[in-house]
Amino acid sequence: MLGFRRKVRIETERMTLRLPIHTDWNGWSALRAESKGFLSPWEPVWAADHLSRRAFTNRVYWASRAQAQGTALPMLLIRRQDQQLLGAITLDNIRRGPSQAGTLGYWVGEPFARQGLMREAILAMVHHAFTELDLSRVEAACLPENSASRGVLEKTGFKYEGVAQSYLQIAGRWRNHVLYANLRGDRRGRTDVG
Repeated sequence: MLGFRRKVRIETERMTLRLPIHTDWNGWSALRAESKGFLSPWEPVWAADHLSRRAFTNRVYWASRAQAQGTALPMLLIRRQDQQLLGAITLDNIRRGPSQAGTLGYWVGEPFARQGLMREAILAMVHHAFTELDLSRVEAACLPENSASRGVLEKTGFKYEGVAQSYLQIAGRWRNHVLYANLRGDRRGRTDVG
């Protein structure tokens, strides 16, 4: 497994994408709590201790280990002007060898939605995946009715590839997801979304 010796930071026009650190817990837990109604229709059910300091500490350790091992790149979105935490983006399930692929997941706090921030973060993460990590394919999946997520994927070069039946448990139920992928050097052109 190809690991990363240095901590990764990705700069965008308005944000720094970086690994979580212990002092992010207050901002992370406050933003997640404030945005729970906005996020919960699209996410797995939160564990009882989801917002606890202990759970966040485990998340910080996992993020550092995953980045060092080259299996995931879990980044927080930090607005540069005031260091406000805006959300998170993770390139997970990084596979090497013949596939050279990873899976993208993301969320943004409700107060920061519809400001183009996730579009900016996805473009930066995909660029990093292709140029720095030498991946060939970045995948993403979302619920068919999540028009905001589908829209941001399509605006950032992802193409619709189909439907995965009972892909993930969301809000406590097994749900179908629409699958998207962005390929390095993609020549597929625009796809019709079903």
